[in-house]
Amino acid sequence: MTENPKLLEPLSTVVSFVVRLLVGSLVIGFVLSLFNTGVHVGWGGASVCVTDDSTGGSSTGTDRLFLPRAGAGVDLIPRYCAGHPSSYQKLLDVLSALPPFILLISSLLLLNRLLRGAARDGVYTVQTASRLRLLGWWLLLGSLVVEFTKANAQAALLATLAKEAAFSAGAWLGTWDSPYMAVFTALGLLTFARIVRAGVIMREDLEGTV
Repeated sequence: MTENPKLLEPLSTVVSFVVRLLVGSLVIGFVLSLFNTGVHVGWGGASVCVTDDSTGGSSTGTDRLFLPRAGAGVDLIPRYCAGHPSSYQKLLDVLSALPPFILLISSLLLLNRLLRGAARDGVYTVQTASRLRLLGWWLLLGSLVVEFTKANAQAALLATLAKEAAFSAGAWLGTWDSPYMAVFTALGLLTFARIVRAGVIMREDLEGTV
């Protein structure tokens, strides 16, 4: 017996629409780049910039420029840009921006596959539990790998732009941003995969009893 596919709404429709929109945008951007329309699509523009969040402070000149209200101050956080970046700097810029986008696209594709399969085969099936577990592990490991790659790329890029910055463990930790939400979401998916799996076993036992 297959569950009512409407139980998966509105998530199924929204995910399917977003996947089509992103894939269509990528295809259009690729076609425009082939015809050299002057439209820049992708990563690595004319300049490469990185913000050094590990340093900063307030200054009287900054307060005068931005005119904060009484009792408020303005922090000064340096942002380094290379007007004529080298190939190495462009690569680091791509490595800091592209992996999160790849994780987003791949996770949406896996989620769309999960929802379509659940609508076709049913929620409490071995296939749905397996796809749910795959999505959970992909999001958990992928978010950590993406953040590791992004932090290393930003730290290395900062070392090429700022004299006082060095590519070290401290610089890497300064750019690391823990993906708490992605990790907790992934753990929730893995938990629900076990629940669905247990539901499948119970359902098979009940059908066998009847």
